[in-house]
Amino acid sequence: MYKTIFKRIIDIILSAIGLVLLAPAFVSIYICLMFYNNAKPLFFQRRPGKNEKIFKIMKFKTMTDKKDANGELLPDAMRTTRFGSFLRKTSLDEIPQLINVLIGDMSLIGPRPLRVRYLPYYTKEEKIRHTVKPGITGLAQVSGRNAIGWDEKLQKDIEYVNNLSFTLDASIFFKTLLKVIKSNDIEISETTLNFDELRKLKQNKK
Repeated sequence: MYKTIFKRIIDIILSAIGLVLLAPAFVSIYICLMFYNNAKPLFFQRRPGKNEKIFKIMKFKTMTDKKDANGELLPDAMRTTRFGSFLRKTSLDEIPQLINVLIGDMSLIGPRPLRVRYLPYYTKEEKIRHTVKPGITGLAQVSGRNAIGWDEKLQKDIEYVNNLSFTLDASIFFKTLLKVIKSNDIEISETTLNFDELRKLKQNKK
């Protein structure tokens, strides 16, 4: 009953409240990023949701679109602004995802939605992470920032789905709030794997 009905009701109520309470911050950040990022304050990217249905995740844009002489984007570290680093550290760049939650693409709590290109590399067991809606935060994110690797994070996703309950969601929610307030030991924005790492990951799964 919780998984099929009440979880969605709670998502709607809390995301709506969150958007109202964070409206001043949302507007202020939006205006600042209009100047920092050449009138492009929001970042959209395709991600797989429940049942691998593709949706566009929303975030505040923390990097510029600066390119090198060949027209290629500069490395992330060179494009990330000071303000963008602040937004990431405080997780304020995730605020627009409350809209994703409100319209039903995401849940407040669930496995983080990773890149579409990672889909072929999950094991059969790991694919269970796509049987529920992805979340802004999840069990893997409150289990340590850099202390666990990709396999461990995916195992945490499996553990979450297999034990999904109101009690577990409430625990993750309050742990996330506490860690965001302390600005430590939480990773909401996922790390990006490059092609070589993906290929190695696939080989290890065989």
